[in-house]
Amino acid sequence: RCLHFPSLERCREDAGQVADILGDEEVVLHEALDMPETGMGLVAQALGKVGLAVEAQAILGALGQELYVNDESFLDMATALSGTGPAYIFIFMEALVDAGVHLGFSRRVAEQLVFQTMRGSLEYAAQSGKHVAELRNQVTSPGGTTAAALYQLEKGGLRTVLSRAIWAAYQRSVDLGQGEKPKGPS
Repeated sequence: RCLHFPSLERCREDAGQVADILGDEEVVLHEALDMPETGMGLVAQALGKVGLAVEAQAILGALGQELYVNDESFLDMATALSGTGPAYIFIFMEALVDAGVHLGFSRRVAEQLVFQTMRGSLEYAAQSGKHVAELRNQVTSPGGTTAAALYQLEKGGLRTVLSRAIWAAYQRSVDLGQGEKPKGPS
């Protein structure tokens, strides 16, 4: 049997009860991540009792790429990096669009420029097989506009802020998986 839980917290909350009810039947535990409604998502999954059913593979594959992990603890990591990832990308895109508007572009033109830049960069990175640092170096001329912009991003702590955000999402996923109730901002 394939059981779909919309979140890791719900999966952990209900999995024990479901496994008791189904007994020795195959139980597949998984978490859908990262924009599956687009068909370009990523589904991370961990197995319950017997193993991954063919039917589950077909269902999960329809949502996008599948990633099997043999340790359920990796699902918290996947939640922090990929499940929460679209929000990181969207806020970055929003900041780029807002900067474009600040420069003088209409919002429509700024969005078009940002969306195409994101699409092209992502496609190139996916097809190149190169490390992303190498790709960044390829598009950075010494003393050029990109170098000036990257200096400000590094000076502003972009990497540190992203790392802390992902760590916070990971810790929150672990907490929710242990039954902690969602709470609002403090």
